[in-house]
Amino acid sequence: MSRIGKKPITLPAGVTLTVSASNVLTVKGPKGTLTQNVDRDIKVSVTNGDVLVERPTDQIRHRALHGLYRSLVANMVTGVTTGFKRELELVGVGYRAAVAGNQIDLALGFSHNIIMELPGEIKATSIAEKGQNPRIILESIDKQLLGAVAAKLRSLRKPEPYKGKGVRYSDEIVRRKAGKSAGK
Repeated sequence: MSRIGKKPITLPAGVTLTVSASNVLTVKGPKGTLTQNVDRDIKVSVTNGDVLVERPTDQIRHRALHGLYRSLVANMVTGVTTGFKRELELVGVGYRAAVAGNQIDLALGFSHNIIMELPGEIKATSIAEKGQNPRIILESIDKQLLGAVAAKLRSLRKPEPYKGKGVRYSDEIVRRKAGKSAGK
């Protein structure tokens, strides 16, 4: 049995989870509403404020989906109660970020600035303090969407191993390489 899949999820006060007939989960909380389609073989039930995810058999597919949907539901419950936050750091001379509405304007050392449109569910702020690298803070209730947007921003200029320049997660450790050795 899946160790993750069989753990019950406790619903905090103010959070409701409903399962429709077509296996669509809807989680409502103080920060918003999230929906998720669930495979028809996986059964999700709510009893006494606990959410249980059950599988019909021990097939490999069912075992995989069991833990997956339990994790997705747990992330949805956490998202509508506390939300998620991801912080990116811009390391490099002249690297800047400016947030205007739902657009991020990035100067990453290219000949032009990159303007990226953000989804409506994500709130972004940019911080530029003297003596520190510029930072972008992304906040959302949807963990999957937040991770995808953060990965897209990072992919615009990945951190390189020689000088460490690029867009990185604030908790990321970039392994540095030694450059060319000096003459003979």
